[in-house]
Amino acid sequence: MHLVRFNAKPFDELRREMERVFADFGLGAARLPLASPAAFPALNIWDAGDALCVEAELPGFSRADVDVFVSGNELTVRGRRVLSDDDARVYHRRERAAGEFTRAVTLPAEVNAERVEATLKDGVLNIVLPKAEQARPRKIALKTN
Repeated sequence: MHLVRFNAKPFDELRREMERVFADFGLGAARLPLASPAAFPALNIWDAGDALCVEAELPGFSRADVDVFVSGNELTVRGRRVLSDDDARVYHRRERAAGEFTRAVTLPAEVNAERVEATLKDGVLNIVLPKAEQARPRKIALKTN
């Protein structure tokens, strides 16, 4: 069996050329949209009985950068990250993205939008969505003949 050594140099050159093309259009790496809007932010959603709970990772975001909307059984998290654009800096690598994102998910039940609570602490957004009265499970009394 003959082994061939993989040469990554052409791929590195292609990456640098793509970065140069984006820079020529004023779209430096930090100005490209955040990674896949459908996947950002990462979410965990679980049913806690009378409420649905959502946890989203938003490192580096402040409360002023994030909006949460609820309508029926749809949750939307929207945000914006702005990075400093210091012209005096010479970056060796710039991987933190800036831009806007919107993430909308359909919840498994309707929620009471008036009672939704959201907190952002240490880069984690926690949302508690109380279920609407008609979406809550009810215990049915059994009758005998």
